[in-house]
Amino acid sequence: MRAIVITRPGGPDVLQLRQVADPEPGEKEIRVRVIATAVNRADLLQRRGQYPAPAGALADVPGLEYSGIVHKVGRRVCRWRVGDRVMGLVPGGGYADFVVVHEREVLRVPRDMPIEQAAAIPEAFFTAYDALVTQAGLRPHDWVVIHAAASGVGTAAAQIASAMGARVAGTTRSAWKLARLGEVGVELPIDASLDFVVPVLEASNGHGADIILDLVGGGYLGWNVQLLAKKGRLLIVGLVAGNAAQLDMRATLSKRLRVIGTAMRSRSLDEKIAVVSAFERDVMPLFRAGTLRPVIDRVLPMYRVREAHHLVERNSTFGKIVLVWDPV
Repeated sequence: MRAIVITRPGGPDVLQLRQVADPEPGEKEIRVRVIATAVNRADLLQRRGQYPAPAGALADVPGLEYSGIVHKVGRRVCRWRVGDRVMGLVPGGGYADFVVVHEREVLRVPRDMPIEQAAAIPEAFFTAYDALVTQAGLRPHDWVVIHAAASGVGTAAAQIASAMGARVAGTTRSAWKLARLGEVGVELPIDASLDFVVPVLEASNGHGADIILDLVGGGYLGWNVQLLAKKGRLLIVGLVAGNAAQLDMRATLSKRLRVIGTAMRSRSLDEKIAVVSAFERDVMPLFRAGTLRPVIDRVLPMYRVREAHHLVERNSTFGKIVLVWDPV
């Protein structure tokens, strides 16, 4: 099969198209012919040699999500048939013609959704839903602050929070992205290059944020603790601004805050199946109703993968970049 291979740690130029062996499904697994995948920051880190794939995943082929067609099923598979349109997460290897996944890790692509659009759903929306709802216990009327709200996970989280009746503030450092945040349910767009604490405190009448979804990390920690309301929950999802910061433990104790680190890639099969099951039950109906939608900056052919990585590294996107193998 074709695959985009990381030939050595480095910039986008180290990505090359090569032939690798086709994967074979086990008894309870399916092989999916990948139509599309999407670019995530984890792909960039893996390419640089900073985020190795977990054991069992293709070590030199990036890609954490896919949409495609069931191509082959294992002997004991009962949920899927050859030809079904599906989507899901993988720990790596999404930039390839085929992926092999357990049958219960997979979701059906909504009937009216173009299959390439579905590739922008799994990583962003699984992560956002699991963080906001499963881990942070999102409730209607909560104040939710989303850092890097124009990213894939950010636009997904804003839509989910808004759909559940929360009040949503979102930060970004780009003026043109700031102007678009209202499209995904952000009622309070904030320029993060200035100050995000005061605007949220003013808008919430001094209450602060019940939940903060932090995709930035680094020095945001101190401001997050300052902004959180009593019993507030901080979900740390990304570390693009660095992985070290000082924590005000006095404020953390006095406010009874919860600081939660979360990652999808390193979870066990059983944990991933639980996420998919909850998502299928609670979130997929919102896609079928048109309440939620994948936010796609652009769709590029797979041979332009280097360009896609450059665009994400330069923060030049609103939502996800989708890569397709062949015209769909």
